[in-house]
Amino acid sequence: MQASSSHLVMIPSYNPGPKVDSTVREARAHWNPVWVVIDGSTDGSPERLRAMAATDPGLRVIQLPENRGKGAAVLEGLTAAAAAGFTHVLTMDSDGQHPAHCIPEFMQASARDPACMVLGKPVFDAAAPQLRVKGREISNWWANLETLWMGIGDSLFGFRVYPIAPLERIMRSQRWMRRFDFDPEAVVRLAWAGVRPINLPAPVRYFRSDEGGVSHFRYFRDNRLLTWMHTRLFMGFLLRLPRLAVRRLSGR
Repeated sequence: MQASSSHLVMIPSYNPGPKVDSTVREARAHWNPVWVVIDGSTDGSPERLRAMAATDPGLRVIQLPENRGKGAAVLEGLTAAAAAGFTHVLTMDSDGQHPAHCIPEFMQASARDPACMVLGKPVFDAAAPQLRVKGREISNWWANLETLWMGIGDSLFGFRVYPIAPLERIMRSQRWMRRFDFDPEAVVRLAWAGVRPINLPAPVRYFRSDEGGVSHFRYFRDNRLLTWMHTRLFMGFLLRLPRLAVRRLSGR
C-alpha cells in the first residue's frame, strides 16, 4: 500500500492487552502509515509492537517512558507528525473496539474537506454496557450546548480524523486535555475555533475480559474528570456565546 504523505493513523496505547496486536495489523491492512504511541505500557505490548515495526516500514512506534494519559500521548504523536510534514491524523483506540475497516472512508472524507474534523458516531451492538451508552448521552448534550449545536454527533468516541495544526495549537495553549478528557474537550475547542464537524457512523464492539477485552475506564474517577471538564467548558462557552451566536446566525 502506498504511504500517504498527509494522513496517518495514530493509536495511543496503554496496557491494551493482546488485542493491540490485531488492532495494529488491521489498521495496517487499511492504511499506511500507522503510528503507535505507547503511553508507558508495562504489559509486554511494547516489545511485541517494536518487533512488528522492525519488519514493517509502514509502522512506527513511539514510546513514552511513563504513563502520561491519552491526550498527552496524542500530543506527543501530533508533534512528531507535524515535524514529519503530516497534516491530518486519525486516532483510534488500541483495544480493538474501533472499526479499522472504516479508516479509508474517514480519510477520504477528510481529504474532501481538509478544514473539517471527521467524527465517528458509534453504532453499538448488544454487548455495549448500557450504563456507559446512557452516560455518554449526557456528555453529548453538554458538548452540543457548549458549541451552540454545531453538530457534534458524539463527543466521546475516539475514532476520528483531526487536522493537526489547529489541534496542536489548542493543546499547547492550555494544560488540560491530557487524559481521559481529551476526546470531548478536543471537539468542543476545535468547534470554537471554527473547525466544522462531519459525522460518519462507525460500529463499535465491546469485548468481554475472556475475549481479551481491557478497560481502563473507572466510573467515578472518570466521570468526576468529565464533570470538571464540562464545568470549565461551560464557563468558556459563556464567554464565547456572542461570537458563537453571530457565527450560527450567519450560517458559518
